[in-house]
Amino acid sequence: MSYRAPVSEFRFLFDHVVGFDQVSATERFAEATPETVEAVLTEAGKLCEEVLAPLQRAGDLHPARLENGIVRTSPGFSDGLRAIADGGWIAIAADPEYGGMGLPMAMTTAVNDMMSAACLSLQLSPLMTQGQIEALENHASDELKALYLPKLISGQWTGTMNLTEPQAGSDVGALTTKAEPNGDGSYAITGQKIYISWGDNDITENVCHLVLARLPDAVPGTKGISLFLVPKRIPDENGVPGVANSLKVVSLEHKMGLHGSPTAVMQYDGATGWLVGEEHDGMRAMFTMMNNARLGVGVQGIGVADGAYQHALAYAEGRKQGRTENNTITDHADVRRMLATMKADTFAARAIALANAVAIDMETATGHADWATRAALLTPITKAFGTDTGIDVAELGVQVHGGMGFIEETGAAQYSRDVRVTAIYEGTNGIQSMDLVGRKLMDGGEAAYRLLDEMEADAEAARADLPELAEAVWQACETLRETTEWMVAHGARDRFAGSVPYLRGFARVLGAHFHLKAARADRGGKHERLAAFYIHRLLPEHVGLLTHARQGADELYALSMDDLAA
Repeated sequence: MSYRAPVSEFRFLFDHVVGFDQVSATERFAEATPETVEAVLTEAGKLCEEVLAPLQRAGDLHPARLENGIVRTSPGFSDGLRAIADGGWIAIAADPEYGGMGLPMAMTTAVNDMMSAACLSLQLSPLMTQGQIEALENHASDELKALYLPKLISGQWTGTMNLTEPQAGSDVGALTTKAEPNGDGSYAITGQKIYISWGDNDITENVCHLVLARLPDAVPGTKGISLFLVPKRIPDENGVPGVANSLKVVSLEHKMGLHGSPTAVMQYDGATGWLVGEEHDGMRAMFTMMNNARLGVGVQGIGVADGAYQHALAYAEGRKQGRTENNTITDHADVRRMLATMKADTFAARAIALANAVAIDMETATGHADWATRAALLTPITKAFGTDTGIDVAELGVQVHGGMGFIEETGAAQYSRDVRVTAIYEGTNGIQSMDLVGRKLMDGGEAAYRLLDEMEADAEAARADLPELAEAVWQACETLRETTEWMVAHGARDRFAGSVPYLRGFARVLGAHFHLKAARADRGGKHERLAAFYIHRLLPEHVGLLTHARQGADELYALSMDDLAA
């Protein structure tokens, strides 16, 4: 089937649901007019439909491979990545001083969504580069910015992030990679990193690695980590890549999915690198990139959900079976339920991600602390719910196909295999939930309560025209408020024990809020009908989830490992 970019859906969300008008009303983003948004999304949609989507199966069937020390990418990926770069799609939000468009993150988010739906394996490369651009813009010296940003923004060079080591997964503070001063302002980086997405390629002239490492005088833990920019080839003062650096790809991982994305084990043997930010302050700089990536990874899940949904819908509409009105499986109640669930959850997750991006844009444009805390609150929800939605929808896509979903030739299983890792990388979804109930509630829940106040006010306003849906959303907000109060009142052990269902319950209620806004803007239309399905059939899950969230840790730890033995 052919992918159709949901440009009209993004315009509806921008215009009626997530408050993009606030962004375009700022001086910083005054150029993001409705006409500009329409033009950018339409052109990006064409790229995704005509160039990227045809590469989806090629990446799965012909994986990236390591050949005589060179990473060979999947057929067609070279043309695809060049088309992304030539169109300027890597740098929509980047600083115009270095060649970026300077447009809102919300527009980048929409484009990344469509690119992920079309070909997630390829989209991973520009996503990593986008994160590196943001980290350098915020933390690098002027010299590094001038040398590296134009090349990264143009797509001539690509970027990666190197955190994980074999002995240090989510515990980044346990990393052992070393950085020794060379005496000329550069450093010698030695160590091994694993799970490096697009760690190398045979397409671009240089690959730039952001590497976490320890200086000789570093203290243990995360406070002793510094960040270094380590290029594959060392550029001269004019930005021309020269001598090969002392680094190499040891191997490529054999993965469940994302076969077109080369995931490398990287070895650094005294490789030359340059400090980004201050000594021993690498985590702060890296988190700039990681927070960008967490939004981006949530959006990857949402994009795959949309791709899997379109794939399943096309199959169901063409699958003749039974003596029904349409004579296809779309007339079967359970198939209709699965399709509606896929569509409704994708809409909810997409609205959350775009609202997150709008908050980032408003923080950028105004510098107001409330927007910063809103963006911080929504980031773990976007990442976890977006990727969970991608996994759930892709799995439903296999089920819609029936037996044919288990046959690789239909392509349904690829969505499920490709998206599965998104719940793991950039911080597992369990880590996201701990971040939500830990760091993001350290303000006594004030950011969460402000959001709940807005949600309840919107529900109150909706009572006049959609009383039944409005009442359900208002009551759900009250349950979420009570659970948030419980979280704030309890210690970390109890909060962490219920963090995953709390995040999921939060997302369920937030999704209902956005569905209700969509229904009010489209009375009698498809968005009202979809909202009714979500609020009546999916929102009730929040009751069980938030009940689970309030149970504390005692019963959990009363189970010994002997009790859990096989």
